[in-house]
Amino acid sequence: MKQLLRSKKYCLLPLMALCPFLLQAQLRTALNKPEHDEKPFYYDIVLGINRAHFSFTHHPVFMQQDSVMTVESINSGGVNMALLFNKRLGEHFNLRTTFADLTFKQRTFEYHLKYPDRIGGEDSITTKSVESIYLSFPLQIKFTSDRIGNFKVYMLAGIKAEYDMSANANAKKAENLIKLKRWDYGIEAGLGFHFYFSYFVLMPELKIDWGLANLHSRDKSLKFSNVIDKVNSRTVSFSLIFE
Repeated sequence: MKQLLRSKKYCLLPLMALCPFLLQAQLRTALNKPEHDEKPFYYDIVLGINRAHFSFTHHPVFMQQDSVMTVESINSGGVNMALLFNKRLGEHFNLRTTFADLTFKQRTFEYHLKYPDRIGGEDSITTKSVESIYLSFPLQIKFTSDRIGNFKVYMLAGIKAEYDMSANANAKKAENLIKLKRWDYGIEAGLGFHFYFSYFVLMPELKIDWGLANLHSRDKSLKFSNVIDKVNSRTVSFSLIFE
């Protein structure tokens, strides 16, 4: 949880720096794109960055062996891009989903080893990174405030399924890997802003994802895998959405 909050703080920095200037400018200009919110549906382009880590539990084996002293999950950065589809449900509600939603994540486990295999390239502190390319299938409800000039606030909540195209659960030679399953699912929540310009709408968005599936394909024969039980994904992302 501390790592998630720390990531949230880092993602908020660009949002906090950008929004006051945009808000001041938008409240002083004439009404831009007045017909935008009446459209039955529209498409957006999403470009973003993310910070991700694993939430995990230790397997009972961890307390019974003395090779791996501690295990930690370290935050790592990634990028995401998508084509977003919005369907108007009412004055304040939209239904959102995406097409070609690709998320590139890197998550890292840090192991403190009592007996590192120096010949095998291990050290007393050894890291194992897991790189993933997710194809996401979200479904979100978006609630928007009333429009004030060229500015509006929104919140969203939803569910999502993700398919990891680079998962290695079936890897044959995985002595130095953490095996992960391909499918994940979870819930997400976010906050964003509409800034209406003459020719486009800009929407900075902060979103948090909680993975609910156990991603770990545990292999009791692997030193770096058998000390870990359940593994869940946690991600904080900051995106710029253009329409």
